[in-house]
Amino acid sequence: MKTANKHKLASSLRTIAFFDGQNLFHAAKEAFGYDYPNYDPKKLAKAICVQQGWQLVETHFYTGVPNASDNAFWYHFWVTKLGQIGRGKKVYTFSRSLRYRPRTITTPSGQQQTVFIGEEKGIDVRIAIDCIRSAHKQTYDVALIFSQDQDLSEVAEEIRTIAKEQNRWIKIACAFPANIGKKNSRGIDKTDWIKIDKALYDACLDQRDYRPPKIAP
Repeated sequence: MKTANKHKLASSLRTIAFFDGQNLFHAAKEAFGYDYPNYDPKKLAKAICVQQGWQLVETHFYTGVPNASDNAFWYHFWVTKLGQIGRGKKVYTFSRSLRYRPRTITTPSGQQQTVFIGEEKGIDVRIAIDCIRSAHKQTYDVALIFSQDQDLSEVAEEIRTIAKEQNRWIKIACAFPANIGKKNSRGIDKTDWIKIDKALYDACLDQRDYRPPKIAP
């Protein structure tokens, strides 16, 4: 009876998934070698919730998108992918323009070279605001964050404060791709870590490929 009650309690935990699209892509690239964002956010969020026995109620997806003049290939990729993601029920998308800044790198031959790197501005802030706002509104019991951005550890502290003020229990979990032998295996501090193995990740691939065939990256 105690086990049944415990399962019933877990399955009633309302969960909102918050995705940092670029952070998740780079983590999957490091862990599994994928060279473009091939995940399906809704499938991935649902799979984790099923694994944990939680109830997924909303999915929020955030990403930086380059301007068409800066990188036509990735602009078209993200515009198309975001359009598809946004068609899902209870799925919400948010995007901001990437800013390209010069950065000096050292090539394998030892030469220095200047390249332009796209940087996200404001995505982590937007995730933080939405996490805290939803906690205040009591619309979730579990905040499931798909990111390894340590700046979000402050969000975890704030949510715990909100939980005390509201006299209720809130869990903050961090899910991320992880592979044995890879360096990128640390989640957000002050959260529960959920490591996504390749089998689970591959079960949640987006079967559509949004890369435009006629535009060079």
